Amino acid sequence: MDNFNFRSRDGSREYWPRRNSRCEIQYLLRIEEQLLHSISARTPLPEVLRKICSALDSEIGNMMSLISLPDDDATGLTAIAKGAALFGLYKFCSATVIGGNEEVLGSLEMYCSVPRNPFLREVQLIERATCLAAVAIRRQKAVDHPVSLKTAARETWCL
Repeated sequence: MDNFNFRSRDGSREYWPRRNSRCEIQYLLRIEEQLLHSISARTPLPEVLRKICSALDSEIGNMMSLISLPDDDATGLTAIAKGAALFGLYKFCSATVIGGNEEVLGSLEMYCSVPRNPFLREVQLIERATCLAAVAIRRQKAVDHPVSLKTAARETWCL
């Protein structure tokens, strides 16, 4: 029984292998490395943001998340929130994606099927995801509107 955790869901019993913390850290670092590679390879921003959300949803489990940008249609985001509620999903977390100069670059919205608050480990994953999203969004902005090397050197990244 040492290698397994026990979970009860709706009265049923489930067993699954415990995650070795070293393996989990290595897995998370690999995912982060893949995301950073996608960002540096100039993968389209919507695809990178979807990958970040997918990795976060997968790691936390039982989640649906999305990252929106400030210029996204507010009525579309409201419709997503209403749709989530219609399907029995609860708001799990809302986090702001902030750039190195305190500029609001977007927001991360997360929904789950059980009303609860994030655990400390999940908060850390969410913070990491918002930092990766900030890097991706700033990279896209740099491509769209190049800045001088001097300005870029002064910016602080979340890495």
